[in-house]
Amino acid sequence: MAKKYYVVWKGTKTGVFDAWSTVQSLTSGQADAQFMGFPSKAEAEAAFQSTYSKALMKRSLTKSPNQSSTTTSKTKPASSSKTAIPAKISDINIYCDGACSPNPGKSGTGMAVYVKNELKELWYGLHQAMGTNNTAELNGMLEAFRYASPFIAKGQTVQVLSDSKYSIDCITKWAKGWQAKGWTRGKGEEIKNLEIIKECFTLYKQLNANLIISHVKGHANIEGNELSDRMAVLARKQKEPGFISYTKTLDIKTILAMESG
Repeated sequence: MAKKYYVVWKGTKTGVFDAWSTVQSLTSGQADAQFMGFPSKAEAEAAFQSTYSKALMKRSLTKSPNQSSTTTSKTKPASSSKTAIPAKISDINIYCDGACSPNPGKSGTGMAVYVKNELKELWYGLHQAMGTNNTAELNGMLEAFRYASPFIAKGQTVQVLSDSKYSIDCITKWAKGWQAKGWTRGKGEEIKNLEIIKECFTLYKQLNANLIISHVKGHANIEGNELSDRMAVLARKQKEPGFISYTKTLDIKTILAMESG
């Protein structure tokens, strides 16, 4: 395997490094960490002189062959306007999303699983006849954590990507304080979706050492986010109460043509 180099723009220490374990130690547990891998030391050093945002944009515009969005020999590649490239380095990348129409109303949850940058599985379900968008998004986060658990137990790094700032902030920012106050907000105010938040936070604390949570912009042509959105809508339309694997061929172009939320 070719040696890889990593740039850390934001962490407990910044610079160019040649060991993933070092990068993990410098960025673990930091929600605002910024880092990326490169195939050569020269590319890494050049990127370090620039910014994380510019490096991410450059990578999005110039995907290399091993970053393409292929699935199996039977599937068609995604449109070149889509990108499956996650913001950070991880072994497993899980995009989760929720859909609700109207809000409150019929809701569903979807998930797209990538090994490195290759789509492996799609999941959908958790329909609620009177759900909310926030509940559906939190359900996606919870299912992503559950899926991630056995991989993290084996020492692999998992990134969960969501377009819901609410869900991410609930788990990574607010839950610790709410728990300290007996699971109440200021002045004893009720916390909405509390039971799901408790489950998510419990798993988050268990997995946090090898878990990355990233926010992605919704409906911005990010392939994994778009696919999880289509699965969430499918769950809502089919009223699927469980959370089940999508068993049809993973033809990305066809799935992206499905109804979006």
